[in-house]
Amino acid sequence: MSVLIYAENAEGKFKKSIFEVVSYAKAIADQQQTNLIAISIGNVAADELAALGKYGAEKVLNVSNDKLKSFVNQAYASVIAEAAKANNADIVILSNSFSGRGLAPRIGVKLDAGVADGAVALPEQNGGKFTLKKTAFSGKAFAIVELTSAVKVIALTPNSYKVVETGGTAAVEDFTVQAKEGDFKQMLKDIVRSTDKVSLPDAEIVVSGGRGLKGPENWGMVEELADLLGAATACSKPVSDAGWRPHSEHVGQTGIAVSPNLYIAIGISGAIQHLAGISSSKVIVVINKDAEAPFFKVADYGIVGDAFDVVPKLIEAFKAYKASA
Repeated sequence: MSVLIYAENAEGKFKKSIFEVVSYAKAIADQQQTNLIAISIGNVAADELAALGKYGAEKVLNVSNDKLKSFVNQAYASVIAEAAKANNADIVILSNSFSGRGLAPRIGVKLDAGVADGAVALPEQNGGKFTLKKTAFSGKAFAIVELTSAVKVIALTPNSYKVVETGGTAAVEDFTVQAKEGDFKQMLKDIVRSTDKVSLPDAEIVVSGGRGLKGPENWGMVEELADLLGAATACSKPVSDAGWRPHSEHVGQTGIAVSPNLYIAIGISGAIQHLAGISSSKVIVVINKDAEAPFFKVADYGIVGDAFDVVPKLIEAFKAYKASA
């Protein structure tokens, strides 16, 4: 038996969330006293693949197929499932990213496996039971689930497990699998990636704005605060619907779900749909002039005040702190 992880890449590079997945999988492999194997699909440099060994992967299966250069959900799921069978993997782990959320159930079907998406902690194994803590109800709650199948698929929530370097280099092997024509009935024609300095799903700090900012011309202070904190910028659904900000920044139930260490909400009332996308944040700070805004009920820290007074003062304070550091 072994543990297999899917190392998703973005334009040939691995993001922090993948190093979290490898670190998480290594801890599970140690629990199981077995080996950890990674599979990568697409054009990734050999040294980048071998570097996964630094986080615990012993071997990396490299799949370079012209038909798989672009992400194809069903085809990628078939390749990962075949790799799991070929390596006798009884646990398959991937990131609960946009791609991962589509892959996990498909891999589960192909392997007749139980699936736990949105995992936030290591599994507990007591008396033969395999239980996991995961997000539920669009991130508004947690559930403890038991996987009773022989093969298990786990999708790890980004920013929910620390990156652990164990040292070492992984052996890289080519892995060839015949792509099935039926897997290409649905094709993803184009992927438009956000040009933010910090990727929103992987960001450890997110600065988000809502209608309280009154218009797109006032977004400069949000971006300035984000730059000072090394954060990604985000927005509420009404803001993206109005065209103030791109939809790639929309955070919420119908947008991107985030789980940063710090989420700063500026001028956002806190509708339930927005809270569903940010509830996994470790610390939530709310800035709103309406003391009755629903967001304050879930905030760890709240500032009742006009954003146009509060945010510039925060920017001045952070600049002063960085200058004295």
